[in-house]
Amino acid sequence: MTGADAAPLADLAEAVRRRAMLEAPHIAALTRYARSLERPGVSVPDFDPCDGGVGARLLFVMEKPGPVVFGQGGAGFVTRDDPSPTQLAARRFLSEAGIDRRDTVIWNVVPWWNGTTRVTAAELCAGAAAFEGLLELLHALRVAVLVGRKAESVRPALEARGIPVLASAHPSHQVRAAFPDRWAAIPRVWADAARCLTD
Repeated sequence: MTGADAAPLADLAEAVRRRAMLEAPHIAALTRYARSLERPGVSVPDFDPCDGGVGARLLFVMEKPGPVVFGQGGAGFVTRDDPSPTQLAARRFLSEAGIDRRDTVIWNVVPWWNGTTRVTAAELCAGAAAFEGLLELLHALRVAVLVGRKAESVRPALEARGIPVLASAHPSHQVRAAFPDRWAAIPRVWADAARCLTD
């Protein structure tokens, strides 16, 4: 099964299949990077090996892993295929934007899950510092999308490398309820990012 036709993470067998792929050539360096961020009291998810890995041209920077990543139904990946409402929306928006998942990699500005969705200034600072190590690995990166306001903390690192940066709202149900216009604009912003790959 390729990245293009990967199944949703709906059962244990699919999670096990992806976990067995974490040392594949396109993802092994990102797996090591995620492991390097581990520390007591936090959990760090893995990159999804069904995405583009180090060859990805389009980076989506979200905010922070949610409880579903490590809770019931979660598989420990940063992925569009988790069963959370946010990731189900992201999966739909990526499809509407016509983005091939093999062109993408998804990460969080705060890569650690520490039992709360709250994000502190200290976490953002630490996440931005760790983000530099990720950029060293993404040798094919052409454009980045900052998803949500907290992701803006890594804009300087991207712009310093000459990477074009776009920004969209976060595909959470809170944004959908409070800012329906911003929610509706998400696929358009993501499609603009996809067009950067063909310019």
